[in-house]
Amino acid sequence: MTPEKTDAPHPRNRATMRRAAVLGSLCALVAAWLLLVNVRGALDDERAFRAAVSCDSGDDCLRTTEARIDRTERVEGKKTASYFLYVTEADGTTSSPRLWGSPSDPPAASTGTRVEVTYWRGQIRYVDFDSARRHTTADPRGGYRPFASFGLAIGVFGAGILWVSYWWARHSRSTLRADPWQVGVPITGAVLLTLPGAGAPWATDSFGSALRLLGLCSLAVLAVCSVAALIVRRRQRGDDTIAMTPSVPTEERIFAARIVGEVPYATQAFLVAGPTSLFSTPDPTGAAFRRRIPDTLSPVRVRPPYWRDPDHHNYGAKAVVLECEDKGTPVLVVTARTNMPWLLGTLGPPSPGTAPSNSASCAPS
Repeated sequence: MTPEKTDAPHPRNRATMRRAAVLGSLCALVAAWLLLVNVRGALDDERAFRAAVSCDSGDDCLRTTEARIDRTERVEGKKTASYFLYVTEADGTTSSPRLWGSPSDPPAASTGTRVEVTYWRGQIRYVDFDSARRHTTADPRGGYRPFASFGLAIGVFGAGILWVSYWWARHSRSTLRADPWQVGVPITGAVLLTLPGAGAPWATDSFGSALRLLGLCSLAVLAVCSVAALIVRRRQRGDDTIAMTPSVPTEERIFAARIVGEVPYATQAFLVAGPTSLFSTPDPTGAAFRRRIPDTLSPVRVRPPYWRDPDHHNYGAKAVVLECEDKGTPVLVVTARTNMPWLLGTLGPPSPGTAPSNSASCAPS
């Protein structure tokens, strides 16, 4: 028996949708700020630096002066090795640019060594040794990468969250499942795309190349998700009753579960399933405060969670729902799939045809 599809979402579920919309919007705003402000500014600095020419004075040109290394100081506690290079210039000016690597890396930064330091916009951007040039951590080339990495990753993830909130708001009545393919497949694709989104700026030599690489990855993910959507859609058509063979427990089995409905024994704790009787208890050992579940509780069918089930987002990823009735009152028993055979073995196999008239939800109207 397929439940009707007319009920409105539970208030808690509507609150979850609103939180998803807020989270997605926040991610989109952060991504837009990083990509349109920080990345653009970093790219402008990089272009200006590459176009700068040598001069004797001025901030927007490359000003080079001789200096002597006084000492070096390692930066501790960093995953990437770096050190401060303390130098004194010919006019007595002292400065301490930070360089990546170790002072012993060639060319070695030895005390007393003569070097040339080059300024651009008030900061030392690189240091010339006799045999090589080493750029400082203030090198503007590639400065867009951290902003682009985080911006693309959070932007793709935020787009997935926004799609979820949009779909729930506009199209959720087209399905009952709490995990419909229209949500599960796109959000999985968005999560998968966060990896190339975060890595593309580091694997390429320009922001445009990073966008092209992310575009190619998006096409690949889109193709995979399209195939997955077709397969899952076909599987979710028709009756969603889950076939499950009862297993009568030879000894008492204790497992987490919840009983939902307008019945006095509704609970969210543990069930103790025995060969002939079912108890609820708040004790995880099943020894104390037992309460017998009446024999009038009759199973109807096993199904996946529905999005309008009360508090469905706390059921767990592997939960299934046993629709029951107790003297005409709809009751849901929610537990992990692995526990359901024991529950059916205690209560008896489902008996289709005796389904309550409103088996889709036990939430009060």
